[in-house]
Amino acid sequence: MLNEHVARRGLMFVLSSPSGAGKSTLARKLLESDDNMSLSVSATTRPARPSEVDGREYKFMSKAQFEDMADRGEFLEHAMVFGNHYGTPRAPVEAMLIQGRDVLFDVDWQGARALRAAEPLDVVGIFILPPSMTELERRLRARNEDSEEVIAKRMARSLDEISHWEEYDYVLVNTLLEQTLAQIKQILAAERLKRARQLWLKLHVERLKRGI
Repeated sequence: MLNEHVARRGLMFVLSSPSGAGKSTLARKLLESDDNMSLSVSATTRPARPSEVDGREYKFMSKAQFEDMADRGEFLEHAMVFGNHYGTPRAPVEAMLIQGRDVLFDVDWQGARALRAAEPLDVVGIFILPPSMTELERRLRARNEDSEEVIAKRMARSLDEISHWEEYDYVLVNTLLEQTLAQIKQILAAERLKRARQLWLKLHVERLKRGI
């Protein structure tokens, strides 16, 4: 659905990576530097980490609440990851796109695939790779928020996640955080200028044809 009162329809900007590769830090820095982008706050049934706030990183809810929303079709996508449910509420995302705001998604490959299936014309996907598996494990440990068991599960899952890199529009190796952030900003700037997203261009060309 398009809104004739805005110059551009918003886009769904998806960042994915194996846990520890840096996508959450990159997402936070991108949001801090861009006034026209909002984070899609996913719902989850997993417990909050000590540093997390309900409604900021995630909307934390019970399994029953989550399943009720899923049954009503209120998620753009949802999946089970490490034994917990994750999902993207539909209504706030669609409202922002219509208003011309871009929406940032910090999701795994399953979420990215489902978002593209739901809104194929709006999604731009970037996959973040670590420079090495050794560095990936070091970053996971440096967070100091997960148990040894959880770290082992994340490392075991990472190769499966990395195998989906070809499903994305762009793939970046996050060796230096600020360099990767600059590349993401360049991609965002180019995607915002794509003809299909410029709602005002057709009217402008019609005016040019009339000599205005």
